[in-house]
Amino acid sequence: MTWTAPSVARTRQLGDLGSVTERRMLEGWLTWHRETLLAKCAGLDPDRLARATVEPSSLTLLGLVRHMAEVERSWFRRGFAGEEVGDVFTGPSDGDEGLAGVLAVGAERDFGVYRAEVEACDAAAAGHDLDETFTSSRGVALSLRWVYMVMIQEYARHNGHADLLRERTDGVTGDA
Repeated sequence: MTWTAPSVARTRQLGDLGSVTERRMLEGWLTWHRETLLAKCAGLDPDRLARATVEPSSLTLLGLVRHMAEVERSWFRRGFAGEEVGDVFTGPSDGDEGLAGVLAVGAERDFGVYRAEVEACDAAAAGHDLDETFTSSRGVALSLRWVYMVMIQEYARHNGHADLLRERTDGVTGDA
């Protein structure tokens, strides 16, 4: 039987985030966006995940999953936590950040890498205050709060792309 991207059970409902602490709100929004990206991929086989459907763009759903693993690692682990870790797929220096080099045959592995990276990033941020800062590669002081905000906007932007890619793949729409 061919592997397909697994279905996603929502762990966060946005309505539940209206009156929680700032930290829980930021973590909740990030979790919701992470789950949204995976939901956009749910039920698709590797060939459909790796197919570019919005010509002339070469963007794919699998490329977005890979890209977000890179972005998570870059901001949470390399930036905030100061970990000396290499690229997950490809890095900022090549300009692709996981979007290129997508192969259907690697889809199941790539999803596993993404999930592992999310766990590692959550661990890197756990127990740290939102006001804790680090110096970016450009010499700018940034807070953990800023990292959460940039990640939420990054997912929001790319989840819009994922909406179009999924609809063009098989007509499925919505946040399910």
